[in-house]
Amino acid sequence: MLFANIDILDENLEHKTGCYVGIKDKKIAYIDNEKPAEDFGEVYDGSGKLLMTGFYNAHSHSAMTLMRGYAENLALSDWLNTRIFPFEAKLDNEAIYNGAMLAAAEMIRFGIVSTTDMYFDIEANYRAAIESGVKMNFAATATCFDGRGARELPIYSEMTAALPQFHNADDGRFKIDLAIHAEYTNTDRVVNDMAEIAKETGLNMQLHLSETKSEHEECKQRHGGRTPARYFYDAGVFDANTTAAHCVWLEDDDFDIMKEKGVTVATNPVSNLKLASGFCNAPLMLQKGMNVALATDSVASNNNLNIMEELKLFATLFKAVSGDPTAITPKQALYAATKAGAIAQGRSDCGQLKVGSRADLIVLDLRDRAYLRPCHSMINNIVFSAMGTDVCLTMVDGKVLYKDGIYTTIDLEKAVYNAEASIKKILSQL
Repeated sequence: MLFANIDILDENLEHKTGCYVGIKDKKIAYIDNEKPAEDFGEVYDGSGKLLMTGFYNAHSHSAMTLMRGYAENLALSDWLNTRIFPFEAKLDNEAIYNGAMLAAAEMIRFGIVSTTDMYFDIEANYRAAIESGVKMNFAATATCFDGRGARELPIYSEMTAALPQFHNADDGRFKIDLAIHAEYTNTDRVVNDMAEIAKETGLNMQLHLSETKSEHEECKQRHGGRTPARYFYDAGVFDANTTAAHCVWLEDDDFDIMKEKGVTVATNPVSNLKLASGFCNAPLMLQKGMNVALATDSVASNNNLNIMEELKLFATLFKAVSGDPTAITPKQALYAATKAGAIAQGRSDCGQLKVGSRADLIVLDLRDRAYLRPCHSMINNIVFSAMGTDVCLTMVDGKVLYKDGIYTTIDLEKAVYNAEASIKKILSQL
């Protein structure tokens, strides 16, 4: 495909006008203001539109679309124990697949090309990702309160069986990660085992960290004053390429040890505020050179996958709480929603609009949008004014998944019907 006469945000997130961008063999092969001599096939008229890299969602639980609006106005502990965990106990392979397919449709619509996902059932999520066309780093989550080691848990046998078949499937589009749900949902033995498994396999690690004040403080009580970050650091967990979700209550040298180990912080502003958990100190993280990536969390706590809502909140929240209007710049916010997430997923050739990068791209329709006029700065308009519904095309690895209201890989009516059937079945069992 050749995008013709289109505005772009280039690899440095700088706005350029009147460009031609050629896609070939899943990658961006040409960028210039002159029309290429090479034939790239279908020509897409980009008049009045903007082409940019797609969004990388750094932390989510896709199948929890089935619980959208199901648990509201509760603190995290009550939210989990009285609503979420009982619902999840009734999930089966079909329900998880149906929830993940519904999430894929929503992500594609809002320009999310790849997600870091932590949940149950590798096979169900693999099918949803492969069929829908999105990219996914998926981890079946370790949670254990008894004396078993990680290798004795069902997720270990599930993971080892899935690795040869699913890991790096479809030219790396689907990747298998490891996941420790959190310090408070696992024993020391499991955490230490997971660190060893990560060393053996070289897989990425995902975990929740210091999401609430009670989680953070109770960890210190259990572990001789050590914070969750220090606890995982000492256990060797951070020796793996780790994405730590939330990180709301980091303190003292937590920032430095995570920077030392290259841990990505997946910040979830809407979810953290909605559950009254707080907000992470993103400005300090960025000052220290940490990789901060933007995420939605699940729709059970968010309640959507419209990452452009996260983008605006991320760019404004820290100005208010710090009293510093320069705390997060629009470019820093957009980087967090794109390249930072690709880095976290281990996708070095993704997350930028440049020659040689994977063609994971979105088009925003700027025409007839009163709220996008005037345009003194394109990046300011995208971060502070644009909406998820402005996405009119989503492409992954050079394949168009959504264009002008039409999905090419998902039967949306079927996906909605199947998800609602699963919900009805589960509710009848509760």
